[in-house]
Parts: sequence; C-alpha cells; structure tokens
Amino acid sequence: MDIGLLVVRAVIGLLLVGHGAQKLFGWFGGHGLTTTGKGLGALGYRPGTFFAFVAGATEAGGGLLLALGLLTPLAAAAIMGTMLNAALSAHVKNGLWLTNGGYEYTLVLGGVAAGLGFTGPGAYSLDHAAGWAFAGTRWGLFAVALALVIGMVTDLYRRRNLAVDRRSGLADPSAA
Repeated sequence: MDIGLLVVRAVIGLLLVGHGAQKLFGWFGGHGLTTTGKGLGALGYRPGTFFAFVAGATEAGGGLLLALGLLTPLAAAAIMGTMLNAALSAHVKNGLWLTNGGYEYTLVLGGVAAGLGFTGPGAYSLDHAAGWAFAGTRWGLFAVALALVIGMVTDLYRRRNLAVDRRSGLADPSAA
C-alpha cells in the first residue's frame, strides 16, 4: 500500500507542480502570470495577476507538498480548494466530460487529494519520516473543510465581482 500511495502522490503532485509552473512562469506551454491573469480577471478573479499567482503558487506548492508527503492534509486542502475554484469558474457550465471542457479532470485531482487527506501519505513520505501521523477521518475532514471554506469564499468573491460587472454594464469585465 505504501508504494501505491507514493506513486499516486508523485504523479498527481508533480503534475500539479507543472500546472502551477504554467501559470507562474509560462513553462510547459503555459501562458505565464500576465496572460493567465487576464483570463482569471475575466472570470471574476480580480486583480487577475494576483489570483494567477495565488492559483499557480497553490497548485505548485500543494503539488510539491503532496509529492513529498509533507504536511499532507494542507497539501490536499490546497489542491481541493484550487480544483473547486477551477471547476466552478470554468468547467461546470460545460458538463462533466473533459472532451467538452467539463470538470472531469478537476474532479479527479480534487478527489485524489481528498482521498490522500484521509489515508495519509504512507510510509514513504516526509510526514512519516518526521513521525507525524496525518491520516484518518479527523485529518481528512480537516482537509475537506478547509478546502470548502477557502474555495467557497474565493468563489463568492468571484461571483460578486461578476454581479457588479453585470449591474454596471461593463462590456469587458477583464478591464476592471
């Protein structure tokens, strides 16, 4: 089981490090902070560049922590919260399947992070090496609750910005 947890953590964690690096630095075919910020601004995350940095740093940082098995409940919460925002802002309207731009991928990443929040990182992790027992229902619920609170507060802020745009008749919300 411990080798399986290591494989899952490494694959998901390192993919998220890369995904965050796309936003932060434009690496791996990404758009970097400025262009990502314009896109996030249009979705209601303002200031866009700030939220591009937060999203990129959360993905990369949460992914790195997950891959290392370090502070696993916080890593899981960071990933779940970021995937919740990605799903709500850009993918839910397209349905489930990724082929239609849906939330399938964000659901998989968030679901794996939630599972790891409950199971813990396993023996091949820095948490285990430090003697920290971040596993079980209590830690999983902590991670899920933290992700939901931060994710929903962020989404409500985004939705408020979009509502203000609609009321003011702003043609290009990213210009705000």
